[in-house]
Amino acid sequence: MSTQTALRPQAILLLGPTGSGKTPLGEWLEQHGLSKSRCHHFDFGANLRAVASGAMTESFRPDEVRFIREVLEKGALLENETFHLAAKILRAFIARRKPQPDDLLILNGLPRHSGQAEALEPFLYVVAVVSLECSPAIIRERIRLNAGGDRAARTDDHDALLEKKLAIFSARTRALISCYRERGVRVITIAVDVGTQPAEIVAASLRDEIVY
Repeated sequence: MSTQTALRPQAILLLGPTGSGKTPLGEWLEQHGLSKSRCHHFDFGANLRAVASGAMTESFRPDEVRFIREVLEKGALLENETFHLAAKILRAFIARRKPQPDDLLILNGLPRHSGQAEALEPFLYVVAVVSLECSPAIIRERIRLNAGGDRAARTDDHDALLEKKLAIFSARTRALISCYRERGVRVITIAVDVGTQPAEIVAASLRDEIVY
């Protein structure tokens, strides 16, 4: 590992369509850690919703808050020209958490396309990708049952927006698996069912497979 790489926080990227269990897994890892490393769960969607609610007005201008609200309402992505908003949120998270060299950032919801992945490189070093795989039918049932316990306060799970999110994931976000593989990053694929819980994923697939 180069000196420049060592200076950046190490990160594990959680990939998977909405409802696949990224947030419950990120929260579990933050609570329990992984391979003796402390974990910091960066839930980008939750941070965006906090900005949209007005909870971070000291950091964002009114026009930026309005734009982020529109992004959430439309289920859209932040493109390259608006990545500075994502960068601002990430920098604030890292500044609050102050990760140590052996800590891991758990990325959930960022990056979501190759442009964002490239723009993130100055901020952190992705050491592994965890891809949560499940069918649209399983996703719908997980959301209906709130299988991960993280959907109760969500207002963006209605059918039209869910279909749009699944289409965007298939068209743009899934390509990150190949993108990171080509960079030599370890990709761990995990099949998720309706009742799959974070502790099962870690025990069966993660605890001994993350090497960084």
